[in-house]
Amino acid sequence: MPNYDFELILSRPLLEAELDPLFQRTLGRVTVGFVRELRGDEKPGQAGCRWQASSLSAAIMEVIEHLECLGPAEDAPELRVLSVEADPLLSMRDIADRVGRTLESVRLSIRGTRGPGNFPASETTSSGHRLWRWSKVAGWYGVVDPQLREAGPTSQAINGWLALRDVVPQVAPAPEEVTSALTAVLSHVA
Repeated sequence: MPNYDFELILSRPLLEAELDPLFQRTLGRVTVGFVRELRGDEKPGQAGCRWQASSLSAAIMEVIEHLECLGPAEDAPELRVLSVEADPLLSMRDIADRVGRTLESVRLSIRGTRGPGNFPASETTSSGHRLWRWSKVAGWYGVVDPQLREAGPTSQAINGWLALRDVVPQVAPAPEEVTSALTAVLSHVA
């Protein structure tokens, strides 16, 4: 079974007291930012995931279940997954690892002194480091990543399901039904 990389946006950051139960449930394959205590002004939390499953949708749904089954720490609101992003943002080091190049080779490509030029623009800056969208970088390097074919339609469908279950939970299908439907139609959509 392949490993899938994706990020989940959470309703709140995890608390330090929730880290051990998360590690036990996911064997350390989900990394999160955390806070010592909730102050009420926190931004949504994030969970970076590398999960082995039969499909991207199965991987995402399994991690959602693990996260939302964590018993909230004392005085903390319920933890909910708000959205998924399956086309990851990568650092220069991540890019080098994925394309089998040195960090210096990637740096020179970004500067335009190596390769055909026009390296994709960074999407964002996090902690002073620029991050690039994998699909754009893979295209620039000519890397064919079959998981990217799943990423767009799967993210869109699961984000729709997450929104539906928050607005009208009584009509939202079960996670297994979403995974089954995506598996059935993905070859026609991607």
